[in-house]
Order: sequence, then structure tokens, then C-alpha cells
Amino acid sequence: MELSNHTLRDLFSQLGLPDSHGEIETFIATHRPLADNVPLPDAPFWTPSQARFLREEINEDADWAELVDQLNLRLRA
Repeated sequence: MELSNHTLRDLFSQLGLPDSHGEIETFIATHRPLADNVPLPDAPFWTPSQARFLREEINEDADWAELVDQLNLRLRA
């Protein structure tokens, strides 16, 4: 995997979500905890296009995969 300079804010922007620090923290607090048996892309709060993007990034270990992993961990904490 190639290292990127993306931030969590960039990921939220890529997903079409509000991306200020406070909005990101609110999103995570609202949707946490995500059950261990639910893969991140299958969480009910994603749109189909958001879920597809997350699934592709994870499966391809692509540019955003590290940040998707970080978001996954924060949603399960």
C-alpha cells in the first residue's frame, strides 16, 4: 500500500459528509459502537455509493484504506 497524505477530514469529504472536526466527532459518536459482526461497508448509515467506495478501498488496499481502517476502529471503540 502506498502511503498517502489524506486526513480523516479528506475521507469524510470524499464520502460527501460534513468534514469539520466537530462534525466528524459527532458522526462517530452518533454511530458508535458499530457491532463487531457488521463489516464497515455494511453499516446501515452509509448510502450505496459510500458503502461501495469503502468496500473497494478495503478490498484493493487502496489509497484511502488506512483512513478507512482508522474510521472503522473509531466506530467500534
